[in-house]
Amino acid sequence: MSDFNIHIQPTNNENIVKFVANSFLTQATSYEFKNIDEASASPLAQQLFYLPFVKTVYISQNFIAIEKYNIVTWSDVENEVSQAISDYLNSGKAVIVESNTPKKVPVTIYAESTPNPSVMKFVANKPLVTGTFEFKNIDEAIHAPLAKELFSFPFVKEIFLSANYVSVMKYNVAEWQEVSMEIREFIRNYIESDKPVLLDAMLQKEKNASVTSSEVTKDTNENYSDIDKEIIAILDEYVRPAVASDGGHIAFESFDEETKTVRVLLQGACSGCPSSTITLKNGIETMLSEMLQGRVARVEAING
Repeated sequence: MSDFNIHIQPTNNENIVKFVANSFLTQATSYEFKNIDEASASPLAQQLFYLPFVKTVYISQNFIAIEKYNIVTWSDVENEVSQAISDYLNSGKAVIVESNTPKKVPVTIYAESTPNPSVMKFVANKPLVTGTFEFKNIDEAIHAPLAKELFSFPFVKEIFLSANYVSVMKYNVAEWQEVSMEIREFIRNYIESDKPVLLDAMLQKEKNASVTSSEVTKDTNENYSDIDKEIIAILDEYVRPAVASDGGHIAFESFDEETKTVRVLLQGACSGCPSSTITLKNGIETMLSEMLQGRVARVEAING
């Protein structure tokens, strides 16, 4: 039995708090429950609904997010909720009761080209991970079984996982029209077999790693200046969705007020993409300069 620890993480919505565990609660499946009747598949969610302020319970990968009614403030109850979740998980009881879950939906995967000709995006009809994970070689994928097995294909150079897709970067020894079907079927069969996408050890590694994601909240990182937070908010709202649709990821790295230069980390399909420089100069740089009234002059990229 795992020794569960819970970390309380605020979100941009003041009514929603995430209770993040140090071990996986589900693999490649997320659950949302609006009331106790909907939560028949999760004894833990049912228990949480006995708290009168709980409006919605969301269970995904290694966290439980709870939306509350306005009858309380989180500062008054979050420690109590955290302890209740921790006690439940450490009791060994099931988070999800499989017999009560709906019948499995067949897994489908479709391949999608990206602006980077070396990268193909393979999109699933179900969530795979929460967050972003990049692997440059098989050694880095030791705690990511899906990525590790993909590296067994000799033409696979790098793997990027996020949300419901896998971006695969290839060496030039093969063309996508020759290998994309093989990769698509491999990923589909892997997910359909309910094999883990990530292992628990990946969570600890991610926790200890330097922050490369721009998913920050107003109060969780005091190291960011006000303009840093403005830049991050613009990247989150206007840039990241478009980048993700192309199989990549962009994250704020730093801002130099003297040179007015923003440094961003590019991952997945964006890393090494021939069109990324054009996108930075004609799109992101112009957007930041205009929206921040000239306080940003340049954007530089670091390939992940």
